[in-house]
Amino acid sequence: MAAPCYLGWDFSTQQLKVIAIDEQLRVVYEDNVHFDKDLPEFKTQGGVYIHSDRLTVTSPVLMWVKALDMILEKMKSSGFKFSQVRALSGAGQQHGSVYWKKGSIEILKNASSKLPLHQSLKACFSVSNSPIWMDSSTASQCSALEKAVGGAQHLASITGSRAYERFTGNQIAKIYSQNPEVYMQTERISLVSSFAASLFLGAYAPIDYSDGSGMNLLQIWEKVWSVSCLNACAPGLEEKLGCPVPSHSVLGPISPYYSQRYGFSPDCKIVAFTGDNPASLAGMRLQEGDIAISLGTSDTLFLWIQEPTPALEGHILCNPVDSQTYMALLCFKNGSLMRERIRDDCASGSWDEFSKALSSTVAGNNGNLGFYFDVMEITPEAVGIHRFNRDNQKVSDFPKEVEIRALIEGQFMAKRIHAEKLGYKVNSAAPKARLI
Repeated sequence: MAAPCYLGWDFSTQQLKVIAIDEQLRVVYEDNVHFDKDLPEFKTQGGVYIHSDRLTVTSPVLMWVKALDMILEKMKSSGFKFSQVRALSGAGQQHGSVYWKKGSIEILKNASSKLPLHQSLKACFSVSNSPIWMDSSTASQCSALEKAVGGAQHLASITGSRAYERFTGNQIAKIYSQNPEVYMQTERISLVSSFAASLFLGAYAPIDYSDGSGMNLLQIWEKVWSVSCLNACAPGLEEKLGCPVPSHSVLGPISPYYSQRYGFSPDCKIVAFTGDNPASLAGMRLQEGDIAISLGTSDTLFLWIQEPTPALEGHILCNPVDSQTYMALLCFKNGSLMRERIRDDCASGSWDEFSKALSSTVAGNNGNLGFYFDVMEITPEAVGIHRFNRDNQKVSDFPKEVEIRALIEGQFMAKRIHAEKLGYKVNSAAPKARLI
């Protein structure tokens, strides 16, 4: 008999990934479907459609379903033994939303195992192109939501974040205001994560606390929907969202569709899916006091926090590992592209030269400090290059090695300051910072 294994799925922006691990956490299988390359019929770029207003960004829901069909067929043809899978879970890109048309639950529950799932579900979505995290077309809905609940800080105190254009509540409000008939035809609204779990469950999967706290709708302290936020977005919304659940909830057994078509055990359990950022915190196995820093195009900070203080910058989400605690998330847009630009300007495009210049200067940079924002920053909302000498006077330039240290120290100082604003406490024992 084959050894038990567990599947993890990642419904991300540009691809669908799957990984199988055994009981010793060893990877025994992995594969992916790249949306642009493997599903060219959807004509996406980077997995998305950028609309003519440049603000609206969506992805086709059926592309995600077809990608799942494709990857399962690839696994089947490779001889993967689905019968050994004991449980599966996964993550979805945060803030994307899926709108199920009335009557879809019956189609989902009774999908024929003789057909690929995307064929059964092709008429199930009242909105065929899902708004995703890159969308920034809901400025007026954000203003209305903040006004309805008594201001940006009050909204942050309830939901963990001020109103953000990509957050699901504001996206729902836009759909309701522009297409009320489409909203009325919708019986369930999922996040990408709970949508993905629903495909495996053969029923509408609940939204988990952690991904749910990135919607501007969930009271993060009580873990229930905020009536005032729901009412500000659209009527009858609570019923369409269902009841949120802890991120580690076992939702039930896999749909018979998968047992019949692929040979999954009927006892295979579906564990709630969550957002990609909470999944990163769980996957890094962070504990209280840890910081994880992802140095990417944008720099992202994950923090495990016991007693958060929601602010106008950054986000407080429910912790996916421990429902009684929280995670803070800070995003800085001027990340690796900013570092690469200074590397090119001051170190001839060489990271080795950059590192040597950094090592040649002392910690604290003799009081020279810089803040570098080539594009409008998220945290804080600022743009431009701002240099200060040891006397706190603004200056127009630094020597190259001073510039490099000013950039790095300024970036990390900003991360610490904004983390502390959200409630992170730096204790005397140096906290562990994990770079990913």
